Amino acid sequence: MSEYAKALAVEAERAMPRLVVHRMTRSLRPGKVFVDWSQNAARKTTATPYTLRARPEPAVSAPVTWEEVAACESPGRLVFHAGDLGPRVQDYGDLLAPLFDRDAAGRLP
Repeated sequence: MSEYAKALAVEAERAMPRLVVHRMTRSLRPGKVFVDWSQNAARKTTATPYTLRARPEPAVSAPVTWEEVAACESPGRLVFHAGDLGPRVQDYGDLLAPLFDRDAAGRLP
């Protein structure tokens, strides 16, 4: 699965080099979305979307739109808490739903 994730990250960087980077080198990342494909491995403990983070004031992992990313002025601006998710899903729907539509996503590994 990690190789598949890396291939998607490389493809995204190739298609949108001004927006996306798949390499971890910090100097390459300012102003871009870092697709950390290496987190997609069985040994990793990365939280999945819509889960609470283990912190004193837990934020929630939530998918965002490209428009939200473009409008983001600082990394801390796209932070969501549990109470934000209900209204967010009402406004945007489940942003991950298209990933589960095999007709739209094609054949998944």
